[in-house]
Amino acid sequence: MSVEASHMAIPISADRTRRGNLRLRVPKVSRSVLLSMLTIAMLLACWAIVTETGWANELFLPKPQAVWAAFIKTMTKGYQGATLLQHLGASLYRILTAFALACLVGIPLGVLMGVSRNARALLNPLIEFYRPLPPLGLYTLLVMWLGIGESSKLSLLFLAGLPGIVISTIQAVTSVDPVYVRAAQSLGATRRHLLFHVYLPAAGPLILAGMRISLGFTYTVLVAAEIVAASAGIGWMIWDAAKFLLSDVVIMGLIVLGLTGVVLDLIMRGIAKLLMPWA
Repeated sequence: MSVEASHMAIPISADRTRRGNLRLRVPKVSRSVLLSMLTIAMLLACWAIVTETGWANELFLPKPQAVWAAFIKTMTKGYQGATLLQHLGASLYRILTAFALACLVGIPLGVLMGVSRNARALLNPLIEFYRPLPPLGLYTLLVMWLGIGESSKLSLLFLAGLPGIVISTIQAVTSVDPVYVRAAQSLGATRRHLLFHVYLPAAGPLILAGMRISLGFTYTVLVAAEIVAASAGIGWMIWDAAKFLLSDVVIMGLIVLGLTGVVLDLIMRGIAKLLMPWA
């Protein structure tokens, strides 16, 4: 009997072990995620309470269900001849195209200004002069030069994103430890080797941080870029709906803009982890 009992105990214990492993494999929600969800829930609750009790005029602050209805209507029937996805696609095309151009120009320019004092002295006044200029002030001049088409919009977004990338790249390159540079030079590294194997790997995290900040600033200029002679885009939709006091469409567009910005930032973080796992 004792032998049979021991044979029966083995599968029972193994089964319990498997169940324990299954319990351990269940992913746990982190505390930060729970706190973030709590914040969102509290904001939605406050919004619902303020609108349901009549503390806010529904013309200016609609109920959450009204904003949701505007989202469904814009997704299916569209707004001013284009669906929400079409508006979003037009805005993303402008943002991503201008941001890509800003990275292609800004990162090499920042590296050059970071490693060369002469280049920094030559180009820094231009960057510092137009960096604090307001976007709408630049836009009037760009419209005069390039017209009211896509060229002026892309140029404004490009100019909005360029200074942040250039400045962060300069700071990243100049903060590279000189010991790394001298060690590579002592091993016979050329300027090309220094650039791709010393400066860029060491400065990469700060450059990507600057790119994230620049992308966010480019996003804030989107509405200004789309208010002149546009027929599609989230910024234009918000601006057009505000003229008719369609606050549900305005708030819905702002929420879509915010969520899209969060997704783009998460994508940037994912790219950073793939390209630079050491950071």
